[in-house]
Amino acid sequence: METTDLPWMLTVIAHEWTHNYLNIRPLGINYSTTPELRTMNETTASISGDEVGYLVLEKYYPELLASAPTFSLLQLKIAYRPSSGLADTTPFDYRAEMHTTRVKADELLAQGKLDEAESYMEQRRLLFFQNGYLIRKLNQAYFAFYGAYADVPGGAAGEDPVGPAVRALREQSDSLADFINTIGWMTSFEQLQKAIQP
Repeated sequence: METTDLPWMLTVIAHEWTHNYLNIRPLGINYSTTPELRTMNETTASISGDEVGYLVLEKYYPELLASAPTFSLLQLKIAYRPSSGLADTTPFDYRAEMHTTRVKADELLAQGKLDEAESYMEQRRLLFFQNGYLIRKLNQAYFAFYGAYADVPGGAAGEDPVGPAVRALREQSDSLADFINTIGWMTSFEQLQKAIQP
């Protein structure tokens, strides 16, 4: 993808290089073994991408950070939002709305209400579309793919416990390197759960 958005590009490059690093370790080798390992891998790469991207900006492009005093790692997740021309409206919160959508769809499916779940997801897809998020089809496959990126709360991950566990491991790690080297050798979600227990 071509872009001039340097912060986004740096996070993507660091994200993909983290996958390269993990590919020769158990977590990367077992990427497709279970949905939990895939989510652990993608969430690790997203966390690493954000942190490394930010550090590169800080070291080599400090003027970009200086011009935005409230810059944070979460602001690196930039998405297209069309201008409505109304400055005082609350911006559409993609992550919160997608989280709501995932949780409600999962509830309907758990109750066996397949037609209602399909109808609900289509209504929600139209809401996203109206707010500038051009999702072609919103279904369980969409959630399965995008739910693996659980580096921040909410979003398509729904109530999946894997993302919060990966984030907890990062918080208790002394450094990004320590975090990646620890999680890289894991072969199951159970190992992650044990690692974050006090």
